[in-house]
Amino acid sequence: MENRIDAALSRLRGSGTAALAPFVTFGYPDPGTSLRIARAALDAGGDLLELGVPFSDPLADGPTIQMTSARALANGVTVERCVEAVRELREGGASAPIVLMGYVNPFLSYGIDRLARDAAAAGADGLIVPDLPTEESGPLAETCRAEGIHLVPLLAPTSTEERIASACAGAGGFIYCVSLTGVTGARGRMATGAVRLVERIRAHSDLPVLVGFGISRPEHVAEVSAFADGAVFASAMLDAIDRSPTHDAAEVAARFVHSLRGSGEPAP
Repeated sequence: MENRIDAALSRLRGSGTAALAPFVTFGYPDPGTSLRIARAALDAGGDLLELGVPFSDPLADGPTIQMTSARALANGVTVERCVEAVRELREGGASAPIVLMGYVNPFLSYGIDRLARDAAAAGADGLIVPDLPTEESGPLAETCRAEGIHLVPLLAPTSTEERIASACAGAGGFIYCVSLTGVTGARGRMATGAVRLVERIRAHSDLPVLVGFGISRPEHVAEVSAFADGAVFASAMLDAIDRSPTHDAAEVAARFVHSLRGSGEPAP
C-alpha cells in the first residue's frame, strides 16, 4: 500500500498546489477538543496533519507549543494515548496523511520498534523527531521503513552540506525545512534564508520540501508556494484557539485554515 504522504504530496505537486500542514498538539486544550480541532483543520483544507506528542522539554518549540504541551501533559496525555488518537481520527473518517511529531526521550521510553509498529497499525504515515540527530537516526529509520512509515528529517539554515546530504539520503515522505534559526512561533514576516535552504536541499533530494516555523499569514503561504511544496503552521493557529472559548476551538481552526488558503477571514 502506498504511503499516504507520498500519494498526497505527489498529487498536490502535480496540480501545482502547495500543501497546507496544520500542527495540533494532542491533548490541548483537552483530548476530545484536540481531536475536533484536528478534524476541523483537515476538513477546512489541511492536506497533512502533524499531531504533536507533548513533552516536558520541547527544545525546538517556542512559548505557544510549550504551553500546549504543558496543558496536554497535565491532562494525562502519553505517547500511547497519541497513537490511539491517530486510530480515532482514522475511525472517524480522516484520510489525509498523519505524522506524529515528538521528542526522542518519550519515544525511546515507549520503545522504537513498538512505536513504529503501533503508529503504523493505528494509521500514522510518518514520524518527526526534532531532537534526533541524523547520525543517530539509523535504528528508528530502519524500523519505520519496515513498517511502511516515513522518518521525516528537519533541516535548518545552519545545516552543513554534509548534514543536508546525509539527512536527504535517509529521508522519506518529505523534507521539513526550518525557515529560521530559533524556535517555533508566529512571526510577522518570513525569514530570508528559507529560499536558499530549499535550493540546497533540492541539490540532494527530489522529495517534496515543506517549510515551517513562523508561518502565520496567507502571504507567507503564497511566498512559500513560490519555492517549496508546502507550509507547516502551528503557533498562530493555536494562539487563535487559545484566545477563544474552548467550545469554539474547532471553528477557529477551520477559519484559520481557510484564511491561509485565502478563502476566509482570519481567526480572532
